[in-house]
Amino acid sequence: MRDLAVGDSIDQYQVADLLGRSGMASLFKAVDRDSGEVVVLKVPHLQYESDVAFHERFRREEEIGLRLDHPNVVRVLRPREKTRMYLAMEYVEGESLRALLRSSGPLPVERALAIARQLCAALSHLHQRGVVHRDLKPENVLVTPSGGVKLLDFGIALLDSARRLTWASLSGTLGTPDYMAPEQIRGRRGDSRTDVYGLGTVLYELLTGRLPYEAPNAAALLHAKTRRGPASLRQHRRDLSPAVEAVVLRAIARDPRDRYPGADEMGADLENPSSARARHPPLALRKGTDPASARRWVLGWLLGCAVAVGALGEAEAPRPPPEASPTAGAPHPGEVRAP
Repeated sequence: MRDLAVGDSIDQYQVADLLGRSGMASLFKAVDRDSGEVVVLKVPHLQYESDVAFHERFRREEEIGLRLDHPNVVRVLRPREKTRMYLAMEYVEGESLRALLRSSGPLPVERALAIARQLCAALSHLHQRGVVHRDLKPENVLVTPSGGVKLLDFGIALLDSARRLTWASLSGTLGTPDYMAPEQIRGRRGDSRTDVYGLGTVLYELLTGRLPYEAPNAAALLHAKTRRGPASLRQHRRDLSPAVEAVVLRAIARDPRDRYPGADEMGADLENPSSARARHPPLALRKGTDPASARRWVLGWLLGCAVAVGALGEAEAPRPPPEASPTAGAPHPGEVRAP
């Protein structure tokens, strides 16, 4: 057996074109020889077909897809028979939301909200069926020429009734850092509020052309998402209404309890943002407190605690010999120690 290529046949499908390739699978445009329908085949690279955990994850992706039937979700198809591992899906004319952002930049507010409302409808359908997507990002959203939206890629989706899978090659890829919720970063499985966070991050980007958190590397990004609030949307886009900003900020709250409980509630506020109840802003966005001031306050508080602890230790412990360095055992500049 070899990797599938353009011109090959597989079961009822004739492979017509290569649409894309990732580290784990290839996407092909194909034609169903029986019906004439154009489809997409997601075919794992041959090296992964013998891996039991990967095989189970791929099987689960198909199982999840077959459970779903919604106009805003890419439809997964059931072939008559399968002689090797692959996933058959409907072919959708259009472009990814990422491609749209690259060509257009920040979208008009109404268009961005219309896309977000359709994604809310898709997520609501998933959640009602016990599915959490967990990887919502512009690359996993298709936009049709008519303005319709299709959610795709359930490769790391969570199914309520399924057991947890562990696979070393996947452990570092369960989500995309820019769109991951803080609880995902901490290794939790997530729930409907995790998808709300991903959607809020996507909407933030649609409206501003920026991400809520920007950092020089993944480690700094993940640290920021678990320790501080996001930058204000209106800092990047002055014409944005406070009501729309409030909806987005509630969706990307660090604590899941502060977010919308589900996509239905977020969708209702997106229908009429002016009626949305603004949540209490995070520290960096409180009235009269800019992000730099917030950081200085936190650093000052930490320094005060360190001084108090140091004074207590000095009072109770014997003094070091004169030749000992006064900073012995203290963190070096830039060093971060776990509490």
